[in-house]
Amino acid sequence: MLDRWGAFVARRALAVLLASILLALGAGAYGAGVFGSLSQGGFDDPGSEGYQELAREREIFGNSTVDVVAIYSSDDLTVGDRAFQREVAGVLRDLPKDATTRVVDYWSTQSPALVSKDRHATQVLISLAGDSQDDYLRSYERLEPLLHADGLETDLAGAFAVYSDVNERTSEDLRRAEELSLPIVALLALLIFGSLVAASMPVVVGALAVVGALAVVRLIAVFTEVSIFSVNVITLLGMGLAIDYALFVVSRFREELSSIPADDPDGVATAIRTTMNTAGRTVFFSGLTVAAAMSSLLVFPQAFLRSMGYGGIAAVLVAMLAALTALPATLRLLGRRIDGGRLPWRRHRPVTVESDHGAWARLAHAVMRRPVAVVVAVTVGLLVIASPFLGVKWGSIDYRILPDDSPAHVAAEKLNSDFGPETSTASVLVEGAGQREVAAYTRDLLAVPGVKTAQPVAQEGDATLLQVAWRGNSQSERSQDIVRALRDVEGPGEGALVGGLTADTVDLTASVADHLPWMALIVVVVMMVLLFVAFGSLVLPVKAIVMNAVSITASFGVITWIFSDGHLEGVLGFESQGFLDATNPILMLAILFGLSMDYEVFLLSRVREQWDRTHDNDLAVATGVQKTGRIITSAALLLAIVIGAFGMSGIVFMKMIGIGMLVALLIDATVVRALLVPATMNLLGSWNWWAPAPMRRWWDRYGFREEPPAPAPAADRADVLV
Repeated sequence: MLDRWGAFVARRALAVLLASILLALGAGAYGAGVFGSLSQGGFDDPGSEGYQELAREREIFGNSTVDVVAIYSSDDLTVGDRAFQREVAGVLRDLPKDATTRVVDYWSTQSPALVSKDRHATQVLISLAGDSQDDYLRSYERLEPLLHADGLETDLAGAFAVYSDVNERTSEDLRRAEELSLPIVALLALLIFGSLVAASMPVVVGALAVVGALAVVRLIAVFTEVSIFSVNVITLLGMGLAIDYALFVVSRFREELSSIPADDPDGVATAIRTTMNTAGRTVFFSGLTVAAAMSSLLVFPQAFLRSMGYGGIAAVLVAMLAALTALPATLRLLGRRIDGGRLPWRRHRPVTVESDHGAWARLAHAVMRRPVAVVVAVTVGLLVIASPFLGVKWGSIDYRILPDDSPAHVAAEKLNSDFGPETSTASVLVEGAGQREVAAYTRDLLAVPGVKTAQPVAQEGDATLLQVAWRGNSQSERSQDIVRALRDVEGPGEGALVGGLTADTVDLTASVADHLPWMALIVVVVMMVLLFVAFGSLVLPVKAIVMNAVSITASFGVITWIFSDGHLEGVLGFESQGFLDATNPILMLAILFGLSMDYEVFLLSRVREQWDRTHDNDLAVATGVQKTGRIITSAALLLAIVIGAFGMSGIVFMKMIGIGMLVALLIDATVVRALLVPATMNLLGSWNWWAPAPMRRWWDRYGFREEPPAPAPAADRADVLV
């Protein structure tokens, strides 16, 4: 199939390239408006108890949740001074009525909890208007500039102040990551390829991937909610896989071209067809496997995680299509000019083509002489690195994911220091119960260990809203245990629903745990099918899945040791929350599994190619490692620069993703590919290629295997500029 496609591109290169450019221009024009179509929420599970409690509470009582805490303070004035009161009253009077549902201040309630210990500061509790997280964020964006008092110091805390700062800092960090990484990637690509023209190919594919994926995501957003964070995944995977695919295709094209006499008029066309039948085949299956890994995120009910799946699938498939259309068409038009603009010290050297007997092959043979020792040593080492993950604690985001100087972080610290110890709350909605039953239930809630207060805050008909409070951070393990204990208390009437920030975290971790087996099942089944179709073996897919699981688990151990256990805080510039955000490892798992399979497919393709020629397992493995070692290492290095730039983010979960993926990528591209894979393939021997007889016959007939290129028709040169 790809041989025929390669022949078509060779005949119609100019037409294919022009069509790609027109599609890219159209996608760019359409995708430019994507940001207005994306949501900023999507973190809730609509089936969770916390979500149902909040929805029912707002249906009955309206929104009474404290979404924003405005802190007003003065070094000179106290809350008892008229000037202090006048400044705050003026701010509250000018707030748009349709942006809030409730505003609570000290002077209307005389609540001592709203005044600081030194009486130089006060809190104003604000509930936002809207029906969704996006609505609340829009209301907050309207209120934020109006909440600042001229004569007082103003700090804004609360969930939506944190969300707003996270969104702003994430956009800034993404832009800074691109500004830092792209020049370095361009320079390294130039050093790797050795010529300006060849080094520009990843840029071409990357630009097409990002532009096309943004257009696809905007189209998806017409039918379902898509989070703005999907753009981060598009940038990461679009540029990352563009680098990989361009390296695979350009390297193979130059290799094929170097073996064809320069005076052969059909040489470029033949090189394109062979490249598409080999490297193109690898790119095709790599794209499908990475997209399949990202599609596993679609099983989760949180729109945030599904959006990562949408963005990832779009970026991967568009990058794959660009590498199979625009890139080979460009290479056909360039021909031997792909090496134009060669670096001065490489002008008189031939293009580097991997031999079958280089340093990587020698390393592979050395490994295969002691395969058991290598497998045991590497596996034990990786499991030791992974061991901190056994003690991982889970939570969700709070103000501590922001840098110390972020306004919402500063405000939260001030709230905790000036107004007493940090307090967490849960909202408990009771329906169909009388006052006496509610009172008895309230006493039961007060009996839960750790609970300080439990009292009614609103009543409408037979519905009562209770607020339960306890000391401590809302994301701590103790707070989560208290919420679970509250839910274990049998409610009166029609029962009770427990919600709030801590309840949302409990629901999130439960939802992730419930859906994780389905995610794993999808990944395993799809990978087994795709890799069997690609290589005709049932053993290799199992080996690939196990190898990837080992390297990814090691990266989870590293991020647990750093971000949950709190090591390297000073070096990396963050404050440990004492837990991992439950969504981040899921996102990392999908992306890393896909990227690991990318390198696995590339390596196994060259091994299979040599196996079909010689049926010598050790020679096939050594040759495959030799042919791919430099390219996989180069691709990993370039991708590490892109991913590593995310590790410089001021947002803790962005830093965690960047560092965790960087560790996994480097382990996978070096230790696993250079040591563990050759050792295990040596131990398995000819069993590497085993499949049951019926499946073997099916694959021999229908499998997606390489075909020798057909002779090039004379028309191949008709519309090509060479």
